[in-house]
Amino acid sequence: MSIVARRQWIALVVTAAFGAGGAGAAGAQTLEAALVSAYRSNPQLNAQRAATRAIDENVSIALSGYRPRISATSSIAENYYENISRVQGANGTLYPVASGTIGVASVGGTVTQTLFNGFQTSNRTRQAEAQVLAAREVLRSTEQQVMLNAVTAYMNLLRDTAILELQRNNVRVLEAQLRQSRDRFNVGEVTRTDVAQSESRLAAGQSSMQLAEANVAASRAAYQQVIGSAPGRLRAGAPVDRFLPRGRAAAEEVARAQHPNVLSAGYNVDAAQFQVKIAEGALLPSVNLQGNVQKNWGSAVSPTVIETLTASVGAQLAVPIYQGGAEYATVRQAKETLGQRRLDLDAAREQARAGLAQTWGALETARAQIESTQAQVRAAEIALNGVREEARVGQRTTLDVLNAQQELVNARVALVTAQRDRVVNSYATLVAVGRLSPQVLGLSVSNYDPVVHYNQVRDAWTGLRTPDGR
Repeated sequence: MSIVARRQWIALVVTAAFGAGGAGAAGAQTLEAALVSAYRSNPQLNAQRAATRAIDENVSIALSGYRPRISATSSIAENYYENISRVQGANGTLYPVASGTIGVASVGGTVTQTLFNGFQTSNRTRQAEAQVLAAREVLRSTEQQVMLNAVTAYMNLLRDTAILELQRNNVRVLEAQLRQSRDRFNVGEVTRTDVAQSESRLAAGQSSMQLAEANVAASRAAYQQVIGSAPGRLRAGAPVDRFLPRGRAAAEEVARAQHPNVLSAGYNVDAAQFQVKIAEGALLPSVNLQGNVQKNWGSAVSPTVIETLTASVGAQLAVPIYQGGAEYATVRQAKETLGQRRLDLDAAREQARAGLAQTWGALETARAQIESTQAQVRAAEIALNGVREEARVGQRTTLDVLNAQQELVNARVALVTAQRDRVVNSYATLVAVGRLSPQVLGLSVSNYDPVVHYNQVRDAWTGLRTPDGR
């Protein structure tokens, strides 16, 4: 795009953008400010951040397999006893009966420590860490999509506001044209047909203006939904081509290697590999160390016992031999899932490549469309001026003027649409290579770092509150 064309483009979009807000708008809002607002407050993005924090806890859950398990018990009971004994006395055999109630209370504690469980704990920990990394890439993908949605909503509102202004101007021109046709009809220069053509074209222009007003209302609602605030006056948005790789081939390589969907699929492969090892670990022996202590007051079987204290420490070895075949099925199932995850990775790479090719082609098309539509607008303006002059001397009809006016409106609408597509497609291409982020764009916003929460909860042994106090 030439420098002159770029200035014309920015001037047109800025002019249209000032119609997006009311007269009381405090100041023009930039696309960067809208992206900051969406990054901070978009509910979809915040929900994904919460989901990522929940997955962080899987590592702490897996690490609990290394830690001891402690339990305490306590009981109290009232027991009734009745003993009948046989006593051989001088007068023969006697059968004395002893009965009564005894209160029995006990407290105890058990400590169990796993010494070996077929490496299941270590593999569960590695699997959880892979899941955390995959969740971070899903979060990055969500961030990209939310920011692209914000750009789309912003530019859609700019486009629709500019189109509404064009349609309003068109209605004003058609109203003037209708008045002129009626004046000329009154003096006999044109026929009733010319007046009817002007009236028909004015009605069509008013219908287009009403549709444009509805589109602006819908775009304003979409803007507030994605960005989280009502739009004011909007400034022009600019493409972000400077952040893209040089050339389509280089961009495809970056997309296949760095797109968050590809990286997430790779971490899912790692998690599936550890799941196979976890399942195989169920076939190995396990060793547990257990300590137990119990204090009893009273005895349900011996009224003469006042209190007892018992304690024990021991190790238990369990060797699985056959548990019905479920463990073998679990291993086979995990291997099939691993194969599926590897295929998912291949599909993600191809999807990234295809998505990049699509957005890159759309971006190149938008660049070409701007130049062609600018030429179309210039030609349509020249044609309309010429037709009007020819109509004044009787060489053109009213219909010719109306058609030339409509062609100019269509050309200007096409230019505004191409300008919108130019910006949106540049951001979409940045998403396709996996580089749309506040850090790359240099936005003035505090970046959300999922590592902070991970470090806060990874080694937490106890506690019910989340790090943010909930």
